[in-house]
Amino acid sequence: MMHEVTFAGFGGQGVLLAGRLLAYAGMLAGKEVSWFPAYGPEMRGGTASCSTIIADGEIGSPIVTKPTALVVMNAPSLDKFEAAVRPGGVLIINSSLIERQSARTDIQVYYVPMNEIAAECGNIRFLNMIALGALAGATQIVDKSFLQKVLEKQFGSKPGVAEANMDAATRGAQCVAEQSAN
Repeated sequence: MMHEVTFAGFGGQGVLLAGRLLAYAGMLAGKEVSWFPAYGPEMRGGTASCSTIIADGEIGSPIVTKPTALVVMNAPSLDKFEAAVRPGGVLIINSSLIERQSARTDIQVYYVPMNEIAAECGNIRFLNMIALGALAGATQIVDKSFLQKVLEKQFGSKPGVAEANMDAATRGAQCVAEQSAN
């Protein structure tokens, strides 16, 4: 089993952190992992993407050209990466910022209103956790317990922050589950 994931969006949306946390969760699950960030010279507002690979065996290269799953946070990222998703793969779209539908019929597409869910959770900075939860829910790439452990390690020194982030991830997974049930 090998999952090759690309997260893409604007700088400041937390796509690099989401990819890194996913890689860390994969490590805790005993898998081989790689994380490869890519970003423009601007920080907040520039383009950002990363590739995360989680595999049972060795990983030959950290470069992902045909992801099994793609999470896009903005329209330019959808335009850039949509065609690269492998047939049979998963595409998760932030429907809060992306108005168009995917043209692909050979992949599973989920529309997650990440900005609205983040607002309901009380903090727009939860976008990446909602995306990560949606990905985990759509692909079963890592067990929820490993995400919980990663969030506790990442945010454990700040009271309530790990729990709030896990709640946001759970909301993303629930959104995907509701679409799968229909």
